[in-house]
Amino acid sequence: MARRPGLSVRLKLTLSYTGFVMLAGVLLLAAMGVFLLAYQQLGRETLGVVISPPGRELIRAFAPAAVAVLLFLLVFGLSGGWFLAGRMLAPLNRITAATRTAATGSLSHRIRLPGRNDEFRELADAFDTMLAQLEALVAEQQRFAANASHELRTPLTVMQTLLDVARSDRGHDPAELVERLHVVNARAIELTEALLLLSRADQRSFTPEETDLSLLAEEAAETLLPLAEKRGVSLETAGEVAPASGSPALLLQMTTNLLHNAIVHNVPDGGTVRLTTSAGAGSAWLTVENTGEPLAPELIATLAEPFRRGTGRIRTDQAGVGLGLAIVRSIVRAHDGTLALEPRDGGGLRVTVRLPS
Repeated sequence: MARRPGLSVRLKLTLSYTGFVMLAGVLLLAAMGVFLLAYQQLGRETLGVVISPPGRELIRAFAPAAVAVLLFLLVFGLSGGWFLAGRMLAPLNRITAATRTAATGSLSHRIRLPGRNDEFRELADAFDTMLAQLEALVAEQQRFAANASHELRTPLTVMQTLLDVARSDRGHDPAELVERLHVVNARAIELTEALLLLSRADQRSFTPEETDLSLLAEEAAETLLPLAEKRGVSLETAGEVAPASGSPALLLQMTTNLLHNAIVHNVPDGGTVRLTTSAGAGSAWLTVENTGEPLAPELIATLAEPFRRGTGRIRTDQAGVGLGLAIVRSIVRAHDGTLALEPRDGGGLRVTVRLPS
């Protein structure tokens, strides 16, 4: 925004300090003059003698000293105010320099303002926190963009390879080519839809509505029951009414993703998934537990990152596109909730979602 040039804050503070000092000096000198006149009048009435010059002569004698004092106060106020304003605004200059550095794209710089806590240091600490969050967010977005490009390029490369082979081999079975292209294309569509859902959750483009997490849990369990039976996993749902405010569609997608992840990443046969809901202390709770292999804490800390899978980047049947927990995390953030992942005793994962009621 174009603005007209104006006085600097340092100069404004200096003039303010000087004006205050001059006003105080004028009031003090005026009080002294009134006091001297009153003292002269009192001496004339009580003693009957003149112990000081008449009022006009007194003013003439007092005026040069008063002017000298005012000139001294003016010079002292300007120099002292300029120095003090510079000292007080020095932290603001550091904050401004850090802001300009961040505007160039460098988010690694920190102010780290020393000294005891005051308004400027609170501002500097808040700015450092904002820079740290922005740096982490930009790094996450860069990783996401690189991974998304890699994941999207893979099906396109496979389709290109299949078409090149079919063009060079005239005797290739067209039905087999169509079937393989259909599978690869379905994966590309699945990945694209997941990316769109993730973007929608991040933008919070929804109208909050009252919903019950227990009903969403039952609906998700009914939807994924065939998959659980196919993989030999038993589903258990329990809990109480858990009212929450948000998008029913996104919250259902969140519950479905958690349940799908618990079914797929489970023991081959005889595994269990337990889904419970609860409410209390102004919050609604959704917990999904599944049996499985023991998970290292450092691996659990990365499961909610985009395109990360507990079994690495090798994709098996129904393994998804690696965005399940990333979408869950974005939906939880969009609803001002929290997501906690922790290992179960004996193997498996426990995921707890807290949403404000």
